Amino acid sequence: MQTRVATISIIVENTESVEKLNTLLHEYGQYIIGRMGLPYRKCGIHIISVAIDAPQDIINALSGKIGRLQGINSKIAYSSIVCEASETGEDQS
Repeated sequence: MQTRVATISIIVENTESVEKLNTLLHEYGQYIIGRMGLPYRKCGIHIISVAIDAPQDIINALSGKIGRLQGINSKIAYSSIVCEASETGEDQS
């Protein structure tokens, strides 16, 4: 199975949707390399960056679900590198 490394940039404008966002990230947790969140109090928003290694359709599905949450926007930046993952989901390095 081929996987891609990407980052999903998330802007949270409505904190009432954070619980749903965290549920989605937990659901896709097996693919997430790491995440970083920054509150930007000046503008009353939160900025989250999620690094992910997954098949492209999984990345697209997660970003789409995140983007459908009220008051939350997401965009994906893909690496040009395509990796081969083992059947168990572990890397082969």
